[in-house]
Amino acid sequence: MKTAESRYCHLDVEVCPERVGQVGRILAAHLRLWGLEHLAGSVRHGTEALLRAIDEHATDKQAVIEMWWNGVHLITALAENDRDLRLGRELGGCLAWIAAVSDGWGCCATGTGAKVIWFSRRARACDDAPLLPAPPDPTLREVRQLPRGGQAVAGTRNRTPGVLAGA
Repeated sequence: MKTAESRYCHLDVEVCPERVGQVGRILAAHLRLWGLEHLAGSVRHGTEALLRAIDEHATDKQAVIEMWWNGVHLITALAENDRDLRLGRELGGCLAWIAAVSDGWGCCATGTGAKVIWFSRRARACDDAPLLPAPPDPTLREVRQLPRGGQAVAGTRNRTPGVLAGA
């Protein structure tokens, strides 16, 4: 089984209308480099929608975007520092769209008043890598013969000489 290398991307962004599309292209380029170009559209649209909402409603225009790839899940997180930006009112439409296209999402507040919004997509690293680990091979269930001259292990239920029970 092939395993994918973990990947990480971090961007500090000063949000403005010109930067929204540029950030989307940067994230898409990272995903192409990682072999995950099939996820670029949803990641790009989700982060661009959040950045547009921050640009429109927030007074603090600083944001941090991070992406992690662990071989099965791609997690994208955006942190913004505006204490007055409300998730339900200003970001409600973005969050509804993110919830519809992602496998998981959430938001939380930090001790500094920043809000972190994250979403994840599950995908294969490549066509040969399964989404879940393969089940273990079946174990040998038949009785094995002892080597010549061997004795049965004391305390076994089967007392036939040369045969182990339950081995």
